[in-house]
Amino acid sequence: MSDKILKISVIHSKNLLRSGTLVGTFKLDVGTVYSLPEHQFHHKWAMLSDPDDITAGCKGYVKCDIAVVGKGDNIKTPHKANETDEDDIEGNLLLPEGIPSERQWARFYVKIYRAEGLPKMNTSIMANVKKAFIGENRDLVDPYVLVQFAGQKGKTSVQKSSYEPIWNEQVIFTEMFPPLCRRLKVQIRDSDKVNDVAIGTHFIDLRKIANDGDKGFLPTMGPAWVNMYGSTRNYTLMDEHQDLNEGLGEGVSFRARLLISIAVEILDTSSTEIMSSTEVQIEPVSNMSESATGKMEEFFLFGSFLEATMIDRKIGDKPISFEATIGNYGNQIDGVSKPASAKKKKEGGGESEEEETELIHNSSDEEAEDDGDLTSVPSTPPMKPVITDRNYFHLPYFEKKPCIYIKSWWQDQRRRLYNSNIMDKIADKLEEGLNDVQEIIKTEKAYPERRLRGVLEELSTSCSRFVTLANKDQNLSGRTKLDKERLKSCMRELESMAQQAKTIRSQVKRNTVRDKLKLVFNFLHRLRFLADEPQHSIPDVFIWMISNNKRIAYARIPSKDILYSIVDEEMGKDCGKVKAVFLRLPGKKGFGPAGWTVQAKLEMYLWLGLNKQRKDFLSGLPSGFEENKATKETGIQAVPPISLVYNMKQVFQLRAHMYQARSLFAADSSGLSDPFARVFFSTHSQVTEVLSETLCPTWDQLLVFDNVELYGEAGELRDDPPIIVIELYDQDTVGKAEFIGRTFAKPLTKMVDEHYGPPRFPPQLEYYQIFRGNCAAGDLLAAFELLQIGPAGRAALPPIDGPTDSDRGPILPVPLGIRPVLSRYRIEVLFWGLRDLKRINLAQVDRPRVDIECAGKGVQSALIQNYKKNPNFSTLVKWFEVDLPENELLHPPLNIRVVDCRAFGRYTLVGSHAVTSLRKFIYSPPDKTANNWAHTARLANGYMALTNGASHSRPQSHPISHPSGDIVVNMDPESNIKKMDTVVKIDATTDAVVKVDLNEDEKEKEKKKKKKKKGEEVDEEEPDESMLDWWSKYFASIETMMENLRAQEAALAEAEEREDLEIAAESAEIKADDFPMKGTKPKEKSKDKKSSKDKKKNHDGTEKRPPKPKVDELMVYNKELESEFGSFEDWLHTFNLYRGKAGDDIDHNVVDDDRIVGRFKGSLCMYKLPLSEEITREAGFDPNMGMFQSIPHNDPINVLIRIYIIRATDLHPADINGKADPYIVIRLGKSEIRDKENYISKQLNPVFGKSFDIEATFPMESMLTVAVYDWDLVGTDDLIGETKIDLENRYYSKHRATCGFASNYSVHGYNVWRDPQKPTQILAKLCKEGKLDGPHYGPGGKVKVANRIFLGPTEIEDESGLKKQTEEHLALTVLRHWEEIPRVGCKLIPEHVETRPLLNPDKPGIEQGRIEMWVDMFPMDVPAPGPAIDISPRKPKRYELRVIIWNTDEVILEDDDYFTGEKSSDIFVRGWLKGQQEDKQDTDVHYHSLTGEGNFNWRFVFPFDYLMAEEKIVISKKESMFSWDETEYKIPARLTLQVWDADHFSADDFLGAIELDLNKFPRGAKTAKQCSLNMVLKEHELPTISIFRQKRVKGWWPFVARDENDEFELTGKVEAELHLLTAEEAEKNPVGLGRNEPEPLEKPNRPDTTFLWFLSPLKAIRYLICNRYKWLIIKIILALLLLIMVGLFLYSMPGYLVKKLLGA
Repeated sequence: MSDKILKISVIHSKNLLRSGTLVGTFKLDVGTVYSLPEHQFHHKWAMLSDPDDITAGCKGYVKCDIAVVGKGDNIKTPHKANETDEDDIEGNLLLPEGIPSERQWARFYVKIYRAEGLPKMNTSIMANVKKAFIGENRDLVDPYVLVQFAGQKGKTSVQKSSYEPIWNEQVIFTEMFPPLCRRLKVQIRDSDKVNDVAIGTHFIDLRKIANDGDKGFLPTMGPAWVNMYGSTRNYTLMDEHQDLNEGLGEGVSFRARLLISIAVEILDTSSTEIMSSTEVQIEPVSNMSESATGKMEEFFLFGSFLEATMIDRKIGDKPISFEATIGNYGNQIDGVSKPASAKKKKEGGGESEEEETELIHNSSDEEAEDDGDLTSVPSTPPMKPVITDRNYFHLPYFEKKPCIYIKSWWQDQRRRLYNSNIMDKIADKLEEGLNDVQEIIKTEKAYPERRLRGVLEELSTSCSRFVTLANKDQNLSGRTKLDKERLKSCMRELESMAQQAKTIRSQVKRNTVRDKLKLVFNFLHRLRFLADEPQHSIPDVFIWMISNNKRIAYARIPSKDILYSIVDEEMGKDCGKVKAVFLRLPGKKGFGPAGWTVQAKLEMYLWLGLNKQRKDFLSGLPSGFEENKATKETGIQAVPPISLVYNMKQVFQLRAHMYQARSLFAADSSGLSDPFARVFFSTHSQVTEVLSETLCPTWDQLLVFDNVELYGEAGELRDDPPIIVIELYDQDTVGKAEFIGRTFAKPLTKMVDEHYGPPRFPPQLEYYQIFRGNCAAGDLLAAFELLQIGPAGRAALPPIDGPTDSDRGPILPVPLGIRPVLSRYRIEVLFWGLRDLKRINLAQVDRPRVDIECAGKGVQSALIQNYKKNPNFSTLVKWFEVDLPENELLHPPLNIRVVDCRAFGRYTLVGSHAVTSLRKFIYSPPDKTANNWAHTARLANGYMALTNGASHSRPQSHPISHPSGDIVVNMDPESNIKKMDTVVKIDATTDAVVKVDLNEDEKEKEKKKKKKKKGEEVDEEEPDESMLDWWSKYFASIETMMENLRAQEAALAEAEEREDLEIAAESAEIKADDFPMKGTKPKEKSKDKKSSKDKKKNHDGTEKRPPKPKVDELMVYNKELESEFGSFEDWLHTFNLYRGKAGDDIDHNVVDDDRIVGRFKGSLCMYKLPLSEEITREAGFDPNMGMFQSIPHNDPINVLIRIYIIRATDLHPADINGKADPYIVIRLGKSEIRDKENYISKQLNPVFGKSFDIEATFPMESMLTVAVYDWDLVGTDDLIGETKIDLENRYYSKHRATCGFASNYSVHGYNVWRDPQKPTQILAKLCKEGKLDGPHYGPGGKVKVANRIFLGPTEIEDESGLKKQTEEHLALTVLRHWEEIPRVGCKLIPEHVETRPLLNPDKPGIEQGRIEMWVDMFPMDVPAPGPAIDISPRKPKRYELRVIIWNTDEVILEDDDYFTGEKSSDIFVRGWLKGQQEDKQDTDVHYHSLTGEGNFNWRFVFPFDYLMAEEKIVISKKESMFSWDETEYKIPARLTLQVWDADHFSADDFLGAIELDLNKFPRGAKTAKQCSLNMVLKEHELPTISIFRQKRVKGWWPFVARDENDEFELTGKVEAELHLLTAEEAEKNPVGLGRNEPEPLEKPNRPDTTFLWFLSPLKAIRYLICNRYKWLIIKIILALLLLIMVGLFLYSMPGYLVKKLLGA
C-alpha cells in the first residue's frame, strides 16, 4: 500500500487557446491514509506546491475527503458538534498527526556504492553462445539500480557483465519534508533488451531511519549493506516466483546484497543558487573504503535435525534431504560463481561449492587439519521417507540425528542485532503478560489488576536493563550515524517507557484495568517498531527441503533469532534451543489455501555465532548423545559432528482428551462442516470420529498413543516436551478431506517417579485457538498428558475406563476427572418467526422449520405451513432439557438451523446460526431478600432517590401519606432552570423523600426577577405561541443536543483531571477519597457518580446562559434509535442465518453479507433445574409460556406506519457538478412510495420536511427501507444511500417505540399530543400488564404507582384559553420516568428524531450521508390517530428593505484637480444585499466634494425572501443558462454599503465599505462626530439591534478599508435610514427608487462646486476666482503694485538725484 502514490493536481482549465497549465500538486501514499485511526481524512485541506519551482511556496489549498477501505471496514463520517462555515485552513491541513503544517523542501540523497553475490540472470546456453562470439566467459548479469520515491524514479548506470558491480553513484530526489510517502524502494535490475527483470527489491521505511521527536534526527542510513531476498537462484526464462523479486511476498532465497547510504538535507529555498526543479538527478560519488562498513569476521552456523515429520505425501517417495544456506554460503543446487582468489573467499564472496561437495565425500587428512579452512556441510544426506498416515510421511531419524554446519564471512555488526534482540525479548515478555491479563478478564478470574501490575513492574526493570546493556561496544568500526542516533533514541524511549510503566503501575485499579491495558498495548507496538533494525548485517538463514533435486518447501529463519551472545538478554530467542519449524511452499503457491497444509514439520536445533566463540555450540541440545564426526582423527576436537547418535531414550504414553470444538469454520456449501480432528505427536498420528453437520462438535473422546519414543534426558523432557499438532478437517463424501484449521499444544508430562494427583493431575481442559492461515477459525477444548512408561510397563499408569457407550463401539470417552461436571439445565426457546429467507437452489422456501440443538439434545419448532402468507410460528414456546457443564465458560454453543420441508419428506438446509455464548440468556430468579427495585432505580433529572425499605407497597386507604418505602419523586417543568437543593433523607424509617417544590407564587416572583436581570433584552419576550411551529421545537432541541455534546466533552476532561489528581495523591501517599471532587460534597461519593454530574450540569450550565425562550423540546439522537436501545432486542432477538462457505482472508468480526440467507426471530432462556416454586405459583402464570410470560401473540396485525423525513445531511455527490438532486423513496413489503416529483435541486443537505403514511401487515411486511435517490433528467435515477429499519422489533419492544412521548401534554398548538391513546390510558394499560398496584391519583397533583409517588401540575389550557382539571400531566410524568418503577420499569421512548446513516450496497462500509427522521406506528384496531404533524419546510416570507442614503461625511479624497492640484472626490454610494450582487443599486454622483461631505437623499429598495427561524435569506436562481431548474441558496441577511469615487475615463475607485448583518448590527451613531472606527472593530462589545425587531433605524455608520499593513482604517461615514416592511405593507404604501415618485425625496442641497466645469466654463472660472483664489489674487495685486512702485522709484531716482546735486 505504501507504494501506491496518490497525486492530486490542480490544473488551469483547458480551452482552445491554452493547454491546461499545472497550478500545483499534492502527493501522499495510500498507506498513510490507512494508518490513520479512522482510515480517512475528512474535510481536510491539502497544500499544493509546484514541482517545477520549489522556491514558489504554497500554490493554494484543495479541500478533500480521502478514505481507504479494506474489506469489512466501516467508514464513519465524523459528526462534529462545532463545524463552522468559515473553514480554518491552517488548523485542518491534510496531514497525519505529528507532522508540522509548515513543510519545507528537502533533498533526499540515495548513494549506491556496490553489490555482491548477484545470481546469474542468463541460461548457460546463452552463455555458451556469447562465449563463442566474444571468446571469453563473462559474468551473466548486467545490473543497474532503480530507486523509486514519491512517484519518481532514478536509475544508476548499467554495469556490464558483473556479479560484483561497483557503481558509486547517487540518486537525488527533491520532495517536501517530512514526506507523506513513507517508503523508498531500491531495486537491483538486470538490464536486458528483451527481458528487463528485477533481481531483488528492498524497501526502506523512512519512519524507521528517522525520529521526529524534539531530540530526533533527519532520515539517515548507512553506509550499510542491505540484503535482498527473492526467488530461488536457478535461472529460468519464465520465473514463476518473479513477484518475490519485485518485493511482493516473502523472499524464499538470498539474491544479493547492496551497499547504500541515505541522507537528507533541508533546502533553504530563499538562496539563489538552488535548483528549483524537482527532477531526479544522478551524480557520481567517491569510492567507499573496505572497512567502513565494519570489520570482516568469520561466522559459524550449526544445525541439527532431530525430527522430520508431517511431510506432505504429494511430493512422492523419492529420497529427501534438507539444505541450509546463509547468504550464498551453503547453496548447492544453484552452483555459485567461483571467486577470484582464496583471499576473496574469506572476504565474503560466494564459496566454491563444487569443490566442496567433493571434499565432504572424500575428505583428505591435510584438508581437515587446518581449522581455518574447515569445510562446510550444508545439507543432510538424502533419506527415503516412511508413511505416517494417509496424508503424511516422516523421515526415520530415530537415534541418529543429521547435522549441518557452514562457515561464512560477514561484517561484524552484531551489536545491531543484539539491541534488537533485547527489545524483542522485552516485547515478547510484555505480550505474554498482556495476553494473560486479557485471559483473566475474559474468564472473569480474580485480580487481573495484580497481574497487570506485575507485567508493568517487569517492563520497567527490563527497560532499565536495556539502557545499561546497549551502551557498550560504542567504538566498533562501521558504526553509522543511524546506529548512534538510533541507540540514543531507543535509550530515551525505553527510559521514558520505564518511567511511564512505573506511573501506570501505581494507577492500575480494578476499575481502570481495561483502560490501562490499552495504554500498555501501545507500548508493545512501540517496542516492536523500535526492535526492527533497518540496517541489515547477517542475512537470514533458509532451510530448504529438497526431493529429487527439486526445491519443495522452505523455512526462513531471521539470523538475529539464532545469534549467540555471552549475555543472556542479547542472545537470539531460538539460539541453542530445539524449535519446531514448519516448512511452507514458496511464493504464490504458499499463499491462500495451498499454504495452510504443512509441507513438513522439523524439530531443529540452530546456533549461529563467531567462529571464535564456537566452543558452546552444542550446549543447548537434549543431552545423552555422542558426536559422529566426518574425520576419524581424534586429535582435532574442533571439527563439528555430521551427526549425533542418541543412546538414551524414554518411552511414553500420550493421552489426548479431545472434548469439543466450537465456532469452527464453515467448510461446506450448507454453511456447516463434518469435522474430525487429527492429532500428531512425534512420528505418530490418530484421528477422532467424524461428527456430521455441525460447527461445534463434541467428540468427548480419548486418544491413546502407546510407546512413543523420545530421545534425551528425562528431566529435560519433563520441562520442555515436544509440541502436539492438532489439525481439524472437514470430511467430504467425495474427494479429500478439507482443511479447517490447526492448533498446537504442549502436553503435561508425568515421569515415572511422580505421583498422579493434584495439583498437576489430572489435567484441566483448556481452550486452544484454531488458526487457518492467519485467521482464527474456532477453539478446541482439550487436555493432553504425557505419561512415562517405566520398567513396570503400562500397568503402573493410571487406569483408563473402557468404552461406556455401547453404541459408540470401541471409542473411549474422556475420563471423569477431566471431563467437566455436568448439571441439568432446561432451555426454553421462543419461536417467533422467520424473515427475509432467500431462495435455495432457485426454489423459494415454502414450509420452513427451525431445529435447535445444544450438546446433542434439541427441539424442533412447529412447521410454518405457508411462509409467504404468514412467516410466524404457531406454537410460541418449546423447551428441552440438557446436561451442561457447571462452568459457564465451557458451555457448548447452541445451533439454530432452518430447514425447508419439501414434498416426499425431503429436507433442505436453508441456513444456520451458532449462538457461541449462552451467557446472556441465562435466567436468574430475582433475589427476594434484596430490595428488588433498588438496583433498577436509575436517576431522574438529577434526583437520586435512595431507599432500602420494604419492596412492595402496602394497601392504603389514603395514598397520600408516605408510609415507609414510598418514594416521592417530584417533576416540575421548571425544574431544569431552577437550582436544585436536593434533600435526600435516609433514616431508620427509610422514608426517602425528595424535596417538594416551591409553591406557585414564588415561581412567579422568580420569573419576574429573571426578566429584570435580562436588562437590555427586554424586547426578547417569550415567543408568541402562534409563532412557534414544529421547527422551533426541532431547532431548540438541536441546540440542546449540541450543548449536551459539549457538556459530555467537558465532563470527560474533568474525569481526566480527577484521575490526574488521584495519581498525584497516590505519589504523595494520600488516599484519593480525601479529595472532594470539584463542586461536589464528599458525602456524594457513595451516590451514583452520574447523579452528581447531572446536578452540576443543572447548577452551572443553565444559570450562566441567558435563559432560552421556553420551547417544548424533543430528543435528537445523533445515531440510530436501535443503538440507543440495544436494537430493541429486550425480549425478541434476531439471529442471522448463514449458508455457504465462510470467506477466508478476513477477520472473523466481519459479517459476510452475501452469506446471510435470512433471519430467525425468537429468544432463548436457560436455567438450572429444578426451578424455585415461587415463580410458577405467581398469579396468572401460564405454564405453556414458561419464562416468556406476558408476551404478545404473534398473529398477523395491521399497522399504520407514519414516516416523517426531516432532512438529509452530507449526501454523497451524484452528479458531475459535485451536487445531487435528491428525493425520497420508501419501500415496505410490496408497497413503494416514490416522491420523485418533489426532488430538491442541487443540494447535498436537502430539507425534505415530509410525512408518508403506509399501511402494513406484520409480520409479512416489517422491514422498512428509506432510500434517497438522485433525480436525473436522462437515464435512470441513481441510489445515493438507504437505511433499513426493522419495524417489528420496535413495535413489540417494551420500550414502546410505536409513538414517542412528548415532554408535555397539550391538546393544541405546535406540541399537540400525537398518540391516539392519552397518557392516562397508556399508564393504566402498562400497570395492568406489569401487575402493578395503581395508578392512584390523589389531590394536590400526586399520583402513586407501585410504591412511588410522583408530583406534577394538574391543569391544562384548551384552545380558548380556559383551564381545565386533568390527570394527563401526572400520567405523563410517570411514563417519562417509567425506568424507576420497580421490577417492570424500563426507559420508554421519548418524542425524538433519529439520525440514520445512509449506506449503498455498491460501496460497502462507507457512509453516503445521514438522514434525520422518525417513525410512528399505530395499530389499526384502535381509534385512528389524528392527522400527521405538519413538518413541511418553512416557507420564506417576502420582505422589502428600504435604505435611504442621506449624507456622507469625511470620505477620503482621491482625485487631484487638473488646474489646481487640489484634492477632491466625486462620491457615490452603492448598496446590495448579500447574494444579490447583480441587483446592486447606486446613488447619483456628488461631484467635486472637497471636504468629503456628500448629500444624496437617495433611496434603495431591496425586496427579498427571508426565513425567520433560520435567519437566512432564500435565493432561487439558475446556476447557469443550461440548468434545468433553479437552485435554492440560503444566505445570511447582510446589507453591504460601499462608497466609491467616480472617474470618467478610468475605472471607479473603491474607497470603503461596511457590511451590516441585519439580525445584529451596531446601532448607528446620533451624529457624524460620534461615529468611529470602533463600531467595526469592537462590534461584538457594542449593543446590537435587529432590523426585524426594530423595523426602522436611522444613524451614522463608518466606512472602512484595509491599508497597506492590512489593518482597518476609517475612509468615511454615511448617514442612512433602514426601513423594513413586509410585502403586504410595501404594497400598501409603495415608494420610488432614487428620488422618484411615489413619496419622492427632496433634492439634496449641494454647494455650487458640484457642477461639471466643462458645461459652463465661465461659471467655473468665476468660481475659481471668487471662492478659491480670492485672497491669493489680492495678495498678488498688492505685490505687483509694490513692485511697480519700487521700479518707478529706482527708475526716477538717478535723474532726481542729479537734479538735486546740481541744484538745477
